[in-house]
Amino acid sequence: MKVAVVGAGWAGCAAAVEATQRGHQVTLFESARIAGGRARRVETIVAGESLQVDNGQHILIGAYAETLSLMTTLGVDTDTSLLRMPLRLQFPNGDGLNFPDWRVPAAVQAVFGILGARGWSWQDKWSLLRVARRWQAGGFKCPANMSVATLCVGLSPHAMAGLVEPLCVSALNTPADRASAQVFLRVMQDALFSHAGASDLLLPLTDLSALLPEAALRWLTQRGPAPRLGVRVETLTHDAQGWHINVRGNDMQSSAETFDAVILACPPTEAARLVETATLPTTYKAETASWIELANSLQYEALATVYAQVKPATHNAKKACLPQPILALPTSPEQPAQFVFDRSQLGGPAGQLAFVVSASQGDTAQISAQVLAQGQRQLGLPLELVQTIIEKRATFSCTPNLQRPGAEIAAGLLACGDYISGPYPATLEGAVRSGLQAAKRLG
Repeated sequence: MKVAVVGAGWAGCAAAVEATQRGHQVTLFESARIAGGRARRVETIVAGESLQVDNGQHILIGAYAETLSLMTTLGVDTDTSLLRMPLRLQFPNGDGLNFPDWRVPAAVQAVFGILGARGWSWQDKWSLLRVARRWQAGGFKCPANMSVATLCVGLSPHAMAGLVEPLCVSALNTPADRASAQVFLRVMQDALFSHAGASDLLLPLTDLSALLPEAALRWLTQRGPAPRLGVRVETLTHDAQGWHINVRGNDMQSSAETFDAVILACPPTEAARLVETATLPTTYKAETASWIELANSLQYEALATVYAQVKPATHNAKKACLPQPILALPTSPEQPAQFVFDRSQLGGPAGQLAFVVSASQGDTAQISAQVLAQGQRQLGLPLELVQTIIEKRATFSCTPNLQRPGAEIAAGLLACGDYISGPYPATLEGAVRSGLQAAKRLG
């Protein structure tokens, strides 16, 4: 079939590659000039100099089987593009979890990591092991209306703050008191109770666009129509000849093209707009109404990344800023960052740190000031702001009983993205899996 994929984020790239492998002729459209969607490179000018950063600091884990497999298909060397390290949730004072670097089942690694947690009492460790055993005995299932906070009743405050809350907010981008326990349990099952290396952290050593999307664009160009960046799909129409899409390029010239099927891999609001304004047969309009309603009903969480530079006079440029590439941070309303990354250990500039504020609230100026003060107080490093990037709709709010739209919109019209109904939260793995599944539905 002749297939259009609208959106070159991680889901769209996965869908386009999978559809091409299945023998379809695929054209990938992307309105931006840089591929990657909500996990992409941002090119900016700071103090007169060109700077490349990501629109948000992301973490992959060893359980991301489909993402890692897709990278291999695209020729990405994961050994050189990702820094693999055992799960570490250590704080600036050295307290916290540090899983051993053993190639053993993840559950064994987790037990020894918990037992060796620094700064935890035996009561803290035992409460976590007991609760985790309860999850396992229940088959990692719970009522759909349960929150993560309710799921963890019986867990000590120290264990809650040292493991559950950081993992919940990093994976679901939703605070534990209003995050879906069922989705959280799926993440825990895959990361902590599956194969060896599943819980490992995989930290990108290159920008997010180069990590997968741009490799996908090269792969697609070698096998079919070249992906078209800077081209916006404006309207959809369907008739007996197929799906007609009207596109507009940066030259403001419009053109119409016809396809046998369309996969919408754009944000849910944009996908809903295209479906709602599409010229469709009456029967299609009726069946798409519920999909549009679900897509438009999603609520969102913001994610802020504050890039800061250690002041040169106080830092030896040849040394790392932090004892390891990532540290967890104690949080409060006035100190909102949950993690800090040492970019000099991840292929970035010397002395540069990236602070991540999941489920962020407040404007750019407020978050920037709070995080700089937090970094100076907790890390003892004098910092100056480089840039703050806030993705206001970084992820959907992963709450209990959430109804997410499905992949099937109408015959020949599909959707993919991390928001599509499935067991995963809004992660890179969730996006990739959704893209692969959408392509497989084409036949």
